[in-house]
Amino acid sequence: MTEAIMYTDGGARNNPGMAGIGIVIEDKDGNTIKEISQYIGEQTNNVAEYKAFSRGLEAALDLGIKKITCYLDSQLIVKQVKGEYKVKNERIIPMHNMIMPLIKKFDSFEIVHVKRELNKRADKLVNEAIDNQ
Repeated sequence: MTEAIMYTDGGARNNPGMAGIGIVIEDKDGNTIKEISQYIGEQTNNVAEYKAFSRGLEAALDLGIKKITCYLDSQLIVKQVKGEYKVKNERIIPMHNMIMPLIKKFDSFEIVHVKRELNKRADKLVNEAIDNQ
């Protein structure tokens, strides 16, 4: 399988606070190939969002995916990846610098901002990770 859709989300309770990531990777027909729900310790929302996105990209590459469309409810990450916003936060710069080479490994890459309601499964995985830590 070479084509996939990925939903990622990261969140922190109390920002910063207990944080988790949620990732859903689906084939082009909407069948779930992989789900990741992981507690990542004490983080900010933005750090959690970036960690979810980078972990998802790594998982997709491990699965041999060459074409990917990524859906995130973090407008910040979407605009930073597209180059519409500069990355100024010192904690975010290294994570941003880590994901850009991952993106280049895909033959086709698209990133789309979606409303939270369209990212429910990834959001649920975030909450499960925090609740079960």
